[in-house]
Amino acid sequence: MQHSVLDRIYLAFLLILIVSFVFIIFFISFFTRRSLITEKQTTLTNEASLIATQSVLNYKSGTVSAAELASYFDYYSEALKSDIWYVDEQGRIIATSGYFDDLTNQSPDVASNDKPSIAIQKKLPRSIYNLDPHYDIEKNSSTVSDFYGIYNANVISVNAPITFMTYNTKTGETERVYSGTLIIHTSTEDINSALRNIYSISFIPCLVLIIIAFALLQIISHKVLRPIRKLADVAQDYSKGDFDVKTDISSDDEIGQLADSMEYMASELSKLEEYRHEFISNISHDFRSPLTSIKGYVTAILDGTIPPEKQPRYLNIVLDETNRLTKLTQGLLDLNRLEIYGPYLNLTDFDFIDIVRTTLNTFEIKCIDKNVAIYLNNHAEATVVAADKTKIQQVVYNLLDNAIKFTPSGKNIYITIVEKGDKLQVSIRDEGIGMSEDTQKKIWTRFYKDDTSRGKDKGGTGLGLAITKEIIKAHNETIDVSSTEGVGSEFVFTLKKASEDPTHSGETEILVNAPQL
Repeated sequence: MQHSVLDRIYLAFLLILIVSFVFIIFFISFFTRRSLITEKQTTLTNEASLIATQSVLNYKSGTVSAAELASYFDYYSEALKSDIWYVDEQGRIIATSGYFDDLTNQSPDVASNDKPSIAIQKKLPRSIYNLDPHYDIEKNSSTVSDFYGIYNANVISVNAPITFMTYNTKTGETERVYSGTLIIHTSTEDINSALRNIYSISFIPCLVLIIIAFALLQIISHKVLRPIRKLADVAQDYSKGDFDVKTDISSDDEIGQLADSMEYMASELSKLEEYRHEFISNISHDFRSPLTSIKGYVTAILDGTIPPEKQPRYLNIVLDETNRLTKLTQGLLDLNRLEIYGPYLNLTDFDFIDIVRTTLNTFEIKCIDKNVAIYLNNHAEATVVAADKTKIQQVVYNLLDNAIKFTPSGKNIYITIVEKGDKLQVSIRDEGIGMSEDTQKKIWTRFYKDDTSRGKDKGGTGLGLAITKEIIKAHNETIDVSSTEGVGSEFVFTLKKASEDPTHSGETEILVNAPQL
């Protein structure tokens, strides 16, 4: 049987309450019992001193007999609800409350006596040492027990030694004389009754507190567990691929934050699903187009549709399409390796401007054909950076290739270098057609090509900017883009400067300039 979170909370809460109340009641009862016993023992000790003064002293002086002493004990016994024994210096039990026996006779059957204060289950011995040979009658002591089996239940027993001050006629001094002991036994029933009252009084408040606690728990559960159930239902919908479901939870607590996180996660998963479909569509298109061309031209050559004299031209087209497929496949492999394992960086110190000039050599013909000029604005004193030279050249190549591709004829491209602390900040800005905000968010996605706004990019793979970002990320640097439609786009990235760097005076120069028409 499956238990809900609420069931588990109820059971745990109930268990905690019960254990807590049991502990509290046990703690209170234990210390209350100990306190009451201590108080009782103190009272009996004080009473023993009074009884000794008023009765035992008369017996020791010969004023009263042992029988009369027992009568005194009966009186005190009724008042104290206790049994009182007088034991002399030799440990003999001389007189007790409730019954009396002359020392010349045998011990009576106390169980047959109808006046004992506490239930006695066997005869009293002639001497206290018959109960315990090591009993110390001269020591103040108290115990809670059945007193060597004399009683059928635990009693509080107090041993109170008796001493009197007497005048020694020989020495003329007052002396303290030991005259036996009083042993007073009282039942623990009063204490047990008090504890039972405490239990009964505590039970009702505990029960009321448990009811109130569960009522509050029910209220809290509606505020806490209901949103959790809602989140669980929404999570099931998300697991089925329905990312449009909303949690409808708005609060400033942790549950509200969880709901916001789940909705954000669903939004990202929805975009990921959309990206997956788009990725499959793009890669299918990018692979299908050249394969279709290759198949068509090869088939035409084989069946004689293309005459031999024209075959070299179409074989060159097949070669271009094959190179395009190779480039696309290599780009996918490089990007996948960058994202999973990260790039292997061969960090060296090199002059970044040399990289820019070397890269521009590959675009010189294209810039001249398209009538596009590229300007370098260097505002940095030091341009030597610590990075992977080959991969940074790939970054510059991709960004310049992108800028040239979408810059109309007669427009310019600007490369600006400035220093920002220990960083070199590089900006590549074009005067092209620009991008919308939505396009700026998607350009780092593999295979993304905004053909509708930026023209048909038949030769591109849609992987250049994705690879560029991974390379810059691997260097622990940043790359950003800002663009305005109809004005142009600007890509800005940073590189860490080398510790030692030859200086370059700030300068502006034309790296590639198309002939003026």
